[in-house]
Amino acid sequence: MSDTALPLATKLKDAVPAAPLMPLSVRDLTLRFGETTVLDGLNFDLGSAGCTMIMGPNGSGKSLLLKLLHGLMAPTSGHIDWGGQDPQAVTKRQALVFQKPVLLRRSVAANIDFVLKTRGKDRGRRDALLDHVGLAHKADQPARLLSGGEAQRLALARALATDPEVLFLDEPTASLDPASVLAIETIVRDARNRGMRICFVTHDMGQARRMADDVLFLHGGRIAEHTAARDFFCEPQSASAQNYMDGRLVV
Repeated sequence: MSDTALPLATKLKDAVPAAPLMPLSVRDLTLRFGETTVLDGLNFDLGSAGCTMIMGPNGSGKSLLLKLLHGLMAPTSGHIDWGGQDPQAVTKRQALVFQKPVLLRRSVAANIDFVLKTRGKDRGRRDALLDHVGLAHKADQPARLLSGGEAQRLALARALATDPEVLFLDEPTASLDPASVLAIETIVRDARNRGMRICFVTHDMGQARRMADDVLFLHGGRIAEHTAARDFFCEPQSASAQNYMDGRLVV
């Protein structure tokens, strides 16, 4: 078997650093825009494994929380501790996939090549990555011609190309058809099963039930509940979470 034909999991086996980022500890995390507090004193911990679904109504601060955790924004106050690691080095060991992927105006393969070259990774991994997300047959096609689901799978392949320890997903399946949702969930589930830490924002209750190990529920910029998924869906402890699942939550 040639090197380019090796399974993705095999190609990633040497990418695990000696000092993992996890666990994550967040203390008194606050974000204000002027006089408006959008995240108010968040406190939570995440362990080294699993998929955390971040849920809540529109405007509750879910996407902003991902950006803070990924270092794209600085909090007004509070602390984010990634296993005691240097904050300046943390972002390079994470990846973030947005709801609307921004792709280079190049071929599908060139989008992967660019990330691999930028990060100093083995460019021979490109074919395995594209095969892993079901896009090997479109390697030479312009990325701008991909469907919405295909574009998101390419965005995931680019994220995986960086060998992240933590993968942030901000509603990656919003507005996609069921087949595309299934394909993306399969890719994400495989990443989780290989030890990647997943933080996943979604409004899709069915998706959360399928994917979540635990649920972090935000309401009004605060944590209303953070609990194991089975407990959240069977017996939520907060009135806001129960109302949200019943479709009655008013922000």
